[in-house]
Amino acid sequence: MKINETGRIGAINSYQRNIESGRQNEDKKSRRKDEVSISTEAMEMLQASDRTVNSERVQKIQDLKQQVSTGTYNIDSGKIAEKLMPYFKRFPEN
Repeated sequence: MKINETGRIGAINSYQRNIESGRQNEDKKSRRKDEVSISTEAMEMLQASDRTVNSERVQKIQDLKQQVSTGTYNIDSGKIAEKLMPYFKRFPEN
């Protein structure tokens, strides 16, 4: 038995090599990573806002702790009910 036109196999092999090299180049491109740089001015602004927010929050927490420990912390039941009502309204009345 004789097989004619064996040159086609060589063309297919070169085609496959081209595809594989293209895939390798795509892999290299996809491996690039993005970088973000934040200016020193932006970092200073961020730190300043953190300091003010943190100091206010720390003070509020300290006040609440003191109220709880002395027994003067009062819970507003009306506010709790207002926050719970939307949750209970979702359920059908059965």
